[in-house]
Amino acid sequence: MRLPQQLSKRKKDSHKRDFGHVFVVAGSLGMSGAAILAAKAALRCGAGLVTLGVPKSLVSVVSSHSPEVMTLPLPETEEGTLSKVAFGKTKEFLEEANVLLIGPGLSRNPQTQVLIRKIILESRIQTVIDADGINAWVGFMDKFKVGISCLPLAKSNLRIITPHPGEMARLLDTRAKNIQSKRREIAKNFAEEYNLIVVLKGYQTVVAAPFGFIYVNKTGNCGMSTAGSGDVLDGIISAFLAQGLSSFEAAKFGVYIHGLAGDLAVKEKTQLGLIASDIIDYIPDAIKKSNR
Repeated sequence: MRLPQQLSKRKKDSHKRDFGHVFVVAGSLGMSGAAILAAKAALRCGAGLVTLGVPKSLVSVVSSHSPEVMTLPLPETEEGTLSKVAFGKTKEFLEEANVLLIGPGLSRNPQTQVLIRKIILESRIQTVIDADGINAWVGFMDKFKVGISCLPLAKSNLRIITPHPGEMARLLDTRAKNIQSKRREIAKNFAEEYNLIVVLKGYQTVVAAPFGFIYVNKTGNCGMSTAGSGDVLDGIISAFLAQGLSSFEAAKFGVYIHGLAGDLAVKEKTQLGLIASDIIDYIPDAIKKSNR
């Protein structure tokens, strides 16, 4: 599948701000890797700027692993997670970015979950929600529905949610096996009910839009069932949004490139030895192959 021209060709006089600014709100004590992987994947997929909003105690850690990534130190709880008082600083920074990625490694700390819900409802930029960004809405889907439906969003600017079957099951108060038995139907219905793009991860990831579009991905392999793989996908999708793709296109091409990078990586690393960082390393090869 060939990538859109805006992802494969750049003007000679381009500036980094021409390719978007992704604001990643992620990470907590013991889960800094999720933030790092998402940010690095966004950069590797062409985002012009990436800023990581993390608990202030993690700034030195994430900076040492990703020198290209900017950081925004945020207030934290005693447990090393984002505090609800981080809202003001986070809200202010939303004005600087054009894409928000929220959720990877944030934890289920009650204060942090309150913060997550406030940020998502406040965001007026393109937004990708995953992991604890999804978990924060368990038991609060009525507020989510009201809050999201009130946003004056165009079809090209819908929220993107990227649950694995377990996260989707928690949202719907059911079991993961029930999600797996009707993946396309559940993704489609959820997208329509909540007016967002659903990326239901797993074997043949399903991307569903509220206006009827469905894409079933054919790239990827079981070696990608490894810690951090979903964080890499989040970064890829966010980068494509930052460069001007619509929400559905960013999700569709994002899962395709993610899977293709994994397919290329597994040839050398094997299914047993594949890790999330390998997927990032093979993104350039996946992009080159898709543009042939």
